[in-house]
Amino acid sequence: MLSARGVFQEILDNDDSFRLFCSIAASGESQGGWENARIAALVPERERAMTAKIARHGADEDKHGRIFRALLRKRGLEPVAVPPETDYTMLLERQGIGLAHDKLRRDEPLTERDIVAYLAHSRVTEQRASEQMRLLRRHFADHPDVGRAVSMISDDEDNHLAYCHEELLRLAAAGYGRMIQALLRKSARAEIRVHRGVSLAVMGHMGRLLGWPRAKSALLAAGVHGMYGYEAAGGWRRMVSLRMPERRDALGGPATAPGFA
Repeated sequence: MLSARGVFQEILDNDDSFRLFCSIAASGESQGGWENARIAALVPERERAMTAKIARHGADEDKHGRIFRALLRKRGLEPVAVPPETDYTMLLERQGIGLAHDKLRRDEPLTERDIVAYLAHSRVTEQRASEQMRLLRRHFADHPDVGRAVSMISDDEDNHLAYCHEELLRLAAAGYGRMIQALLRKSARAEIRVHRGVSLAVMGHMGRLLGWPRAKSALLAAGVHGMYGYEAAGGWRRMVSLRMPERRDALGGPATAPGFA
């Protein structure tokens, strides 16, 4: 019987698959760190109160990238190039989700609508990140190598998600409600397609590295397609709801830096 714990344990135990997993994760987190740093630098005048929170979000993402690279160093491994079909952030940008990197590279202030687009995109992707890290935390919080890392990152992702809920609710009250709902729906529908493609690509690479039999690879692929079917049929709605979080002002303080990263 295949399980998420069993599959990840296989990936964790093999140097080649662990190196690919950490390389993909580190790259995505570092991209998120750069994006948030650029957004913080370009915040429009009326939203300057958000600058520190956006910068904190970026600092957290940078920290996560360092954590994954530290896990590689601990095993004496070097990062590998990330296959483009597994680059979640790049593939979402190609779907027109979030703020384009070309826009972020220019030294032109963003608009309030840009900030709404950034937060809507983040609300969707942070939902995914929070769920995935909670899964890893549930199974591996006590693991001697990755336990501390997944617990720390999981806490951060929950904070990021809370921050997105709170800021989007504030902006909805300021008159951006319809725009926010439209962007959330567009982002969620694109995200579930991209997530399916990336998941299949990652499982394909892992299967080759670990020598999975064809039947096992087919069963895992069927699981990915099944998850997509659930999300396409309505599961995506969990990504677009907004509610005031229990963690208020979740990014209001300084970022915490782990000693091992």
